[in-house]
Amino acid sequence: MRVAFQGERGAHSEEAVVRLFGEVEVVPCASLRDAFEAVAGGRADRGVVPVENSQAGSINETYDLLLAYTLVIAGEFDHRVVHCLMALPGQARAAITRVYSHPQALAQCDVYLRRAGMEPVSYYDTAGSAKMIQEQRLLGCGAIASRRAARLYDLEVLDEGIETNPNNYTKFLVIGTAAAPRAAQSKTSIVFVVANEPGSLYRALGTLATRRINLVKIESRPGRTRPWDYTFYVDIDGHVEDVRIREALDDLQRQTTFLRVLGSYPRSPAPAPS
Repeated sequence: MRVAFQGERGAHSEEAVVRLFGEVEVVPCASLRDAFEAVAGGRADRGVVPVENSQAGSINETYDLLLAYTLVIAGEFDHRVVHCLMALPGQARAAITRVYSHPQALAQCDVYLRRAGMEPVSYYDTAGSAKMIQEQRLLGCGAIASRRAARLYDLEVLDEGIETNPNNYTKFLVIGTAAAPRAAQSKTSIVFVVANEPGSLYRALGTLATRRINLVKIESRPGRTRPWDYTFYVDIDGHVEDVRIREALDDLQRQTTFLRVLGSYPRSPAPAPS
């Protein structure tokens, strides 16, 4: 099993890979597109990509890539993001004046950084910031990343769980070329386009409502062809082989100008509040 993810070794995406598949062979990728390409091109059997963070919201690039590639969603995982402050071994916490990390990680730890009087410095990746500090032997500098990153880059964890909101989760999708086995609790993701006319979206969603199909999430993204046209991504409870889902999709096909099923897969249990 080879699994692609975006980021350096030790990234939160790699932590999600380990939680899902164990200690498998990983394929680190510089970008989300590279991760999709690794799976589509056969360099990886699966990909694990972030689609939404409970604090920062949806990751638009992932939605666009789901449409750009013909891969299927084969699973999901809600990963609890725990941020750690780390530095070179022997550095005291009081000696840290600058902290490097991805802008989102810095924003998620802003209260801690302000109280500690540490200057936040944006870097391209959480684990990449840990790697940079180790390679450049930066004194007086820390990184915000995962505990796994500290272990991989021989850094010392000075503080753990420094995120402002403990209910900090990132939803990851498993992408691949093969559909997931049917599960007792399934979710189905679809993407569609409707005509730009009054009532078109209402009629499309009505195919779900009239069959009492639970709509878990709806996301809109700008269309590719004309300005101010939109593509809609919808998650619903149920499996594509369920009779109600099949009937709804047949009806939805008549209400849309484009429809594609992105995948049916086991639904991740709702995380408990911290």
